[in-house]
Amino acid sequence: MGLFKPDPPQPPNPYQTAAAQTGSNVGTGVANAFLNNVNQNTPQGSLSYDVTGNYSWQDPSTGQTYQIPRFTATQTQTPEAQAIEAQNNAAKLQLATMGNQQAGRASSLLSTPFNPTSGAPAGGNAGGILGVGQAATSFAGGGPIQTSLAGADDYGADRQRVEEALYGRLNPQLAKERGNIEQRLADQGIRYGSQAYTSAMDDYSRQANDARLAVTAQGGEEQQRLFNMGLGAGSFANAAQNQQFGQNAQQAGFYNQGLAQQLAQQQSGFNAQNAARNQWMQEQYQQRNQPLNEISAMMSGSQMQQPNWINSPGSQIANTDIGGLINQNFAQQSQNYQSANQNWQSTMGGLLGLGGSLGGAAILKSDERVKENIVPMGSVFADAGDGKRKELPISEWSYKGDPARHVGPMAQDVEKVDRGAVTEIGGVKHIDPKRVMGSIMRAA
Repeated sequence: MGLFKPDPPQPPNPYQTAAAQTGSNVGTGVANAFLNNVNQNTPQGSLSYDVTGNYSWQDPSTGQTYQIPRFTATQTQTPEAQAIEAQNNAAKLQLATMGNQQAGRASSLLSTPFNPTSGAPAGGNAGGILGVGQAATSFAGGGPIQTSLAGADDYGADRQRVEEALYGRLNPQLAKERGNIEQRLADQGIRYGSQAYTSAMDDYSRQANDARLAVTAQGGEEQQRLFNMGLGAGSFANAAQNQQFGQNAQQAGFYNQGLAQQLAQQQSGFNAQNAARNQWMQEQYQQRNQPLNEISAMMSGSQMQQPNWINSPGSQIANTDIGGLINQNFAQQSQNYQSANQNWQSTMGGLLGLGGSLGGAAILKSDERVKENIVPMGSVFADAGDGKRKELPISEWSYKGDPARHVGPMAQDVEKVDRGAVTEIGGVKHIDPKRVMGSIMRAA
């Protein structure tokens, strides 16, 4: 590239873009019309689409005029189908005539007052249903349940009487037995308080206690016997009360079943009467509607019917997005311009940096052997003498061991354009920035 800054792309004219898109859409629509207006030949006849003229349409945005073809669809029946159609039309005409005549009769029928309930059976009488008695919701529960035994709850007094009676017989015998033992011990010379006396009396005491315990047990058995008798009497009373409760509940259920049966009978009679009345009224309505239905059937049979044609498969040509393509091309041109402009700015920055060195050293180290990370950026034209121009490559680079980045030409490339602008010092090539910049400016 040269030193001239790239020109930005010209944006597309929206009216020209709209005109191109409209023309493409119109052309696509016309092509689709020719594709989809398919002529048909069937056993009943033929269907043809023909262009019978054009009409002009002017685009209001661009003023462009387009000629749009106008199609005419023509249906042609076969001779046999035409004969059948004539017979059908004659039959339909006759049906329409009959329907018209029947309509006159129906007019007289409809002008007569209509009372569908005249002579109808009476409806169901709800009085019988309402006269059914109310169901029983309660019943006598019988007597109270017995929660206590007859007499004393524990029969303790009866037990005490039994024990006293037994003790009345036992105590004299025990006293007599004690006296006999004491006399026998005295006769044997066993003194009161001795070991033998104590042992003999201990045996007597145990026997006496056993006898008293037997009396107590006998009293408890008598108390238990009386308690069981009272418990049995209470259970019998409660069983009788439960039986009475069940009988009362059964009587209430029987009464309610009778009421339900009576209600069902009244309901059945009510429904039967209403069904008879409804049937009568339906028959009356049917007699009145039948003439009207016949007229409707005749008129529907006399309607004209159009021939049936198959649905031919349609084909569609997609519209070409002319506007989108134009805008996409402009976007690509703008992107290329931005890239070229960035390169131009980088190159000019490097050249300006090269020119800035004029105020410093007279020569500049520019040997590619002392540089690294070299990235080509483009080229500029430089004067090679005798009015000839040569391209001078421009790169971005950094000196070895120095991360700073620089932009400018290589001394080896400058030699190819102007050998006098390069000087070798200590084996390293240097360039004269002033002379190189002058060559570039002369070639611009």
